[in-house]
Amino acid sequence: EALFGRNWGCLEHFDCLHFELCYYQAIELAIARGLARVEAGAQGQHKLQRGYLPVPTYSAHFIADTAFRGLIDRYLREEKAEVRATIAILGQRHSPYKNEVEQHG
Repeated sequence: EALFGRNWGCLEHFDCLHFELCYYQAIELAIARGLARVEAGAQGQHKLQRGYLPVPTYSAHFIADTAFRGLIDRYLREEKAEVRATIAILGQRHSPYKNEVEQHG
């Protein structure tokens, strides 16, 4: 049970709007609905500074062209190992929570 968010920029600057919408409102909604966590979405090492630990995210896609599907599968297998290593390094070196990596890593 989690609230999944996706954060991106805007054309104009409104003081504190990003934090209000992407962090504070998300946390309040998760608490109100009894959700265990707020997942801020893929990528963005800056999220470590905001208390979000790196975790794997998953998606599913159908690729009709079998040759192209094979190429993508090979690439994703290689990328998966790199992403896992990066998650481990970032979690160990930059976690704002004591022993959090051992519990979730």
